[in-house]
Amino acid sequence: MRIEEHPILSFKNEKKIKFYFNGKEYEGFEGDTIASALHAAGVKVLKHSHNHKRPRGFYCAIGNCSSCLMTVNGEPNVRVCIEKLREGMMVETQKGKGVLK
Repeated sequence: MRIEEHPILSFKNEKKIKFYFNGKEYEGFEGDTIASALHAAGVKVLKHSHNHKRPRGFYCAIGNCSSCLMTVNGEPNVRVCIEKLREGMMVETQKGKGVLK
C-alpha cells in the first residue's frame, strides 16, 4: 500500500523503524507520518465517528480536520497525519470526540 514510484516525487525510504498501534507491532520508515505508516501497513480506519460510529480514515493529511486524532505515547488528541513517526511509539485509537489535555 505504499507508492514506490512516482513521475515527479522521489521517496527516500531509508531506515525502517518499529512502532506499536493498539498493541500490535508495525514497521514504517523514518520520515513517515504516523498516519502514512499505518496506511502503508494496511490500516485504513483511524477512528469512528462519535454519533454514527462510521469509520474514518486518512482524510486531509494536513492537520486541519479531526479524523486522525489518536493517543500517542499517552498524549491524547495527536493529529497523526502530521506527527512524524519515531522508533518505539505507542499509538492507540482514541474513543469519543477527544479528551481534554
